[in-house]
Amino acid sequence: MGRLTRTQSTLLLAFLILTWGANWPLTKYALHFIPPVLFSGLRTLLGGIALLAVAIPRYKELRLKSTLPIYAVSAVVNVMCYYGFQTVGLEYLPSGLFSAIVFLQPVLVGVFAWMWLGESMNRSKFSGLLFGFVGVAVICTGAGGLSGHISWEGIALALASALTWAVGTIYVKKVSPRVDPIWLVTMQLLIGGSFMTGAGSAFESWSDIVWTPSFVATLLFISILVIAAGWIVFYRLMDSGEAGKVASFTFLIPLSAIGMGALFLNEPLTPTLLAGLLLIVSGIALVNRKPRPRAVRETADAVRHS
Repeated sequence: MGRLTRTQSTLLLAFLILTWGANWPLTKYALHFIPPVLFSGLRTLLGGIALLAVAIPRYKELRLKSTLPIYAVSAVVNVMCYYGFQTVGLEYLPSGLFSAIVFLQPVLVGVFAWMWLGESMNRSKFSGLLFGFVGVAVICTGAGGLSGHISWEGIALALASALTWAVGTIYVKKVSPRVDPIWLVTMQLLIGGSFMTGAGSAFESWSDIVWTPSFVATLLFISILVIAAGWIVFYRLMDSGEAGKVASFTFLIPLSAIGMGALFLNEPLTPTLLAGLLLIVSGIALVNRKPRPRAVRETADAVRHS
């Protein structure tokens, strides 16, 4: 695939930030109606089924014999582990604190991309990633993310969620030239969703699901827009640019989640929200700042010391 234009990248990032921002409060809401493992399985399996409408006309790109191992690894890391840890972990921690820990992911992506993909890493970029993470932490704690019961199990699950998301992101970036992106998302959701739905059926009860209209609407929104469309957009952005730079924009997702709470649920906007926003925007600017050419740096240094 070719590189995206600035306008295309901006629109796709806006979609991703809004839909993935909505995912956190909606997931917390949905868990009042369904056990966690069944929810992880159903939302990913339904997302994969929805994508078949787009993937089947591209059946020649499936190449299952050569690509099945890639689909399987991606399903384990990006679906079974990431969504499994995330959904179960939200049972143990307040959503604000949990999301703050998970959004260590862009920092990990930046480091892993430097280690395994050969992407650049300099003081400005690393500082920007840390600024963004601190900004997310400030926002989530200021929004009451540290209130309520805090457990080591929840913290461990949040860290595991961040780590598997980061590893999965780098893995997909590395193998993307070898697979069709639509089939990659479709197959990882079908494989991972089938496994987790089976596990949920074995250890949880379908009779515990409360099929209210609001729950069904939430499930469909998460399955189709957040998961199916969201992963395609995320991988497309990763394929078009540096993983570390694209990942830095995901720091805006918790801000989006809290902003939606203020807009639709009348939750208050606090000074810590503005402070966190400043840190996040500063971090994104640092990550995406182009380093000055060496000749320019040497001239500037000479002027300063003359």
